[in-house]
Amino acid sequence: MASIKKINERKYKITVSNGYRPDGRKICKAMTITVPDSVRSRGISQYVNHAAEEFERTVKNGFSEDGEMKFEKYALRWLERQTKYAPSTLASYRRMLERVYPYIGAIKLNRLRPVALENMLMDLRKRTFRGKPVQEATVQKYLSAVSAVLSDAKRNEIIQKNPARMIDLPRTESAAQYIPSDAEAQKLLKALLDEESHFRMFYTLAIYTGCRRGELCALKWSDIEVLGERGVLTVNRSRSVVAGKGIVEGSTKNGRSRIIILDNIMVGLIECYREIKKKEHRGKMSDYLFVSKTGELIHPDTFTKRLRKIYDALGFPKSFHLHTLRHYFVSTMLHSGVDKQTVADLAGHGDTSFLERTYCHPQLELKNEAAVQMATNLFLPDDCSYYSAKAERR
Repeated sequence: MASIKKINERKYKITVSNGYRPDGRKICKAMTITVPDSVRSRGISQYVNHAAEEFERTVKNGFSEDGEMKFEKYALRWLERQTKYAPSTLASYRRMLERVYPYIGAIKLNRLRPVALENMLMDLRKRTFRGKPVQEATVQKYLSAVSAVLSDAKRNEIIQKNPARMIDLPRTESAAQYIPSDAEAQKLLKALLDEESHFRMFYTLAIYTGCRRGELCALKWSDIEVLGERGVLTVNRSRSVVAGKGIVEGSTKNGRSRIIILDNIMVGLIECYREIKKKEHRGKMSDYLFVSKTGELIHPDTFTKRLRKIYDALGFPKSFHLHTLRHYFVSTMLHSGVDKQTVADLAGHGDTSFLERTYCHPQLELKNEAAVQMATNLFLPDDCSYYSAKAERR
């Protein structure tokens, strides 16, 4: 039952108790109301009692976060509740929200209007990065972070509309995706013969599977299962570099697990790589695929920097980077006739399940065809010569 305290003739304080904290203290939520002058004296009691019932219902239903809460406070609570995002994605949201707090952080949720967001965007467009104006696409990413918070408030019926969705934004120029040709992919594979085994395997998997850098860094031997002539690669975690926290291992970017079918050629290359690691570590294998000769996990940036040197040596464009190998995978699948849903599934943008469910999935045959198509395009060797062609560096 709500407690009502009269402050003056038309001002009342309503307090609702909603359970107890672990230390035994009551959890209370209070609200002060002022009865409008339009309500006659004999109707004040009815007005206050009705407001108390509505307030108690709101608190009891879990909506203690109401429209009077300031944006920054709600955003901080929203960040604490998020579990589906990878650590790096969550860190990105946190950085973007910290940038907008000075503009809208002190505004109450039910008072936040599109004009306040438009003013925020106008100021953000004046910022520079390394002496150049911030791109419009970057500015709109800040708004997307704000919109994610406000959409959550709308879903919880704290606000009726998401003001971030009511802004008319200018068009942004889509960033060009630089895709290597098949000839350039072949040139890279040949150059990898001169690289140490972990670099060779890492970049080959990046081309063949389209996995992100963090997903490859987090691969364990238990994630690979050989079934007959085929292999199954399960991708369910990522190792990311998070500002202020170093390297953090968490879920994939979208928080979902996915599987990729490996053809017999790729399985053979992985088995050869496994034997090399066994010899390096004298039988004491690490749980992870990509470790140094001393058994330590390799920093994700190491793979990015090494590939940059390989690109430069081959005369590849400066626009090529590690993620370019993922672009090559996706474009090759699509140009080879693999349907979009399967490609999205393989790339980690679809609704993927764990290994048990996948073997009952109707797209399994399509994934098998995709694996064969990738091997056909790359002309990978069918034996260990890919690793034995060059002596391992000591």
